[in-house]
Amino acid sequence: MKSAGVLGTHSLVATVLGNHATQAQKEYYLPKMATGELWGALALSEPDAGSDVQSIKTIATKDGDNYIINGSKTFITNAEYGNLLLVLAKTDPKAIPGAKGISAFLVEKGHPGYAITKKMEKLGYKGLDTSELVFEDCVVHKSQLVGEIEGKGFTQVMAGLEVGRINVASRAVGVARAAFEEAVKYAQQRRTFGKPIAQHQAIQLMLAEMYTSIEAARHLVIAAAEKKDRGERCDLEAGMAKLFASEMCVKVTMDAMRVHGGYGYSKKFIVERLYRDAPLMIIGEGTSEIQKLVIAKNLLKKYQI
Repeated sequence: MKSAGVLGTHSLVATVLGNHATQAQKEYYLPKMATGELWGALALSEPDAGSDVQSIKTIATKDGDNYIINGSKTFITNAEYGNLLLVLAKTDPKAIPGAKGISAFLVEKGHPGYAITKKMEKLGYKGLDTSELVFEDCVVHKSQLVGEIEGKGFTQVMAGLEVGRINVASRAVGVARAAFEEAVKYAQQRRTFGKPIAQHQAIQLMLAEMYTSIEAARHLVIAAAEKKDRGERCDLEAGMAKLFASEMCVKVTMDAMRVHGGYGYSKKFIVERLYRDAPLMIIGEGTSEIQKLVIAKNLLKKYQI
């Protein structure tokens, strides 16, 4: 069974292709992605370029009907077990702003010129592979350029990240909900001073705040997803959902551990794993700080005087 992170990355790549690929590219790749024959991975982040996508250093040099890709990528989800990379590279390194020089390429697993150099060990989310990649004179045909137009890669992927942010926000709600349910169950079983700890006011206050926060995040996710389903831009809504849900997830999983007391820190209960999984939510698909900038930018546009 594929993890939520793998499915999220796969759907992001499929979204980019569905919105921006040529008809021939769609007809070839999308059916195979729908059946699971191909699993997508987004090769975007680099050692010196994470949130600042415009600063990527991977280069794709035009050579006749081909492009030669050189560079490295890191923190690439699904790189090891996926088999279709969506690679961002600069076709015009001198472009100003840098986003205008970025293009997106499709590279299938086993293609000569690229290799996984390291599988990264993580604090949590261990059901999702994360790797480092290196491209050395990786030759791809011009037909592998998404949309077959140079300089559109940044726009293509940023639009897809709306889906990615909603996906991560929904995962944050799921992890937090699991932690809450473990906490509320444990609170009714664990007894202190002659009664279940769920009857102590301090625990009741924590449970009430946890559930209220989860429900608030869930509604933000639904609002963003519904707007995306209508075909509307949802930068603001996706950013708010991602920001609130991810920060909420970290707090709720910590509170769930506190409800469990010392047992929450042990591997006897699942909450310690949920607590380790939670930090990925505030990093994946753009940090909380990036979401705040996205939100502010859209608010200033919405309320421009």
